[in-house]
Amino acid sequence: MVVERREKIMWLVVGLGNPGPEYARTRHNVGFMVVDRLARDLDIKIDRVFLRALVGQGQVAGQRLVLAKPLTYMNRSGEAVTALLNWYKLTPSQLLVVSDDLDLPTGRLRLRKSGGDGGHKGLRSIIELVGSREFARLRVGIGRPSGSDYQVVDWVLSRFTEEEGPLMEKAVADASKAIQVALTRGLDAAMNLFNAGRV
Repeated sequence: MVVERREKIMWLVVGLGNPGPEYARTRHNVGFMVVDRLARDLDIKIDRVFLRALVGQGQVAGQRLVLAKPLTYMNRSGEAVTALLNWYKLTPSQLLVVSDDLDLPTGRLRLRKSGGDGGHKGLRSIIELVGSREFARLRVGIGRPSGSDYQVVDWVLSRFTEEEGPLMEKAVADASKAIQVALTRGLDAAMNLFNAGRV
């Protein structure tokens, strides 16, 4: 299906993750989980394969946006993101990326206007291929494994424990709200509300 190009898109919101049922709801796929929740909250269907991503279009407060989940696997996320930015003629300042973060406690949110990759290979791929660090990113904490039982790669591909489940459900719901505030009231307003954990 050809995606309509003529309508002016104001935002591209990308959740990072790995495609396929074996990766569903793993820690590394929190970005996918957040974008799915946002799509549900905004009544947007993410059901078209376009430019190596699953995409859907909709509106928030009258602004048109595209939601996307790259199908390129995490380490090559930048390929899909760059293609989408180019197609919709968007700048990095109109991009918001949602990713997991090992260095944040499980369930904690951190929204930033720009920054480095923090060791996250999906963000690194986007920064390298887009050629800019000046895009917003919402990081969702997945914590680090305690002790030496887990290697990092095993940890990020593991699923949340039963105890962590409710915490992550709230984090995903709050992340959807944070994105909506960012897109309608500005990044500063969203950062003030959600980085401080007051919501």
